[in-house]
Amino acid sequence: MAVQVLDCKGLPCPQPVLLCKQCIDKEKPATLTVLVDNEAARQNVTRFLGVQGYAVVEGQDDKEVWTLTATLTSAANAADCACHTASQEAAQKIAIFIASDVIGHGDDQLGAKLMFNFLATLPELGADLWRIICVNAGVKLAVNGSAVLEKLKALEDAGASVLVCGTCLDHFGLLSEKALGQTTNMLDVVTSLQLATKVIRP
Repeated sequence: MAVQVLDCKGLPCPQPVLLCKQCIDKEKPATLTVLVDNEAARQNVTRFLGVQGYAVVEGQDDKEVWTLTATLTSAANAADCACHTASQEAAQKIAIFIASDVIGHGDDQLGAKLMFNFLATLPELGADLWRIICVNAGVKLAVNGSAVLEKLKALEDAGASVLVCGTCLDHFGLLSEKALGQTTNMLDVVTSLQLATKVIRP
């Protein structure tokens, strides 16, 4: 079978991942080459293909275009993938949807303290805490220098997956400053909200 080539240059999140998903669902190619031209797409596509059972080799030319060559190696282990709809063992899957680096309006200094206290209290959810999703200014919590980075890291180490919006990181110029979590896209976000048994938004 011929190598499938997907030209995703210039496409915003989550279109590159969606095109990869459509191609794999329809044809399950043994080898797939994907062209992307931004860092968020590179990370999202590489992670998605890896979960689908592909080994990815990256190359970059002088025009800031990444060539991602994916070769099918094994069945996907999708237990932690937001894009996979397989049943999970946990009875509760609580998702925390964070769209700001503060809680509430009126005083950002107070709002930052409330966010710190909120994240510090999340361990009380125990094993039911499934996923933390950071979008918009919420991605600032997961970058170097964040006052809550230690709290988020502890939650991640305890088993909660942390998804950090790649488009949002790029918007704020923070892609290179991400300190934890997986760079994600809107397909992951939407599917996570669908799969969660409960969504909490501070």
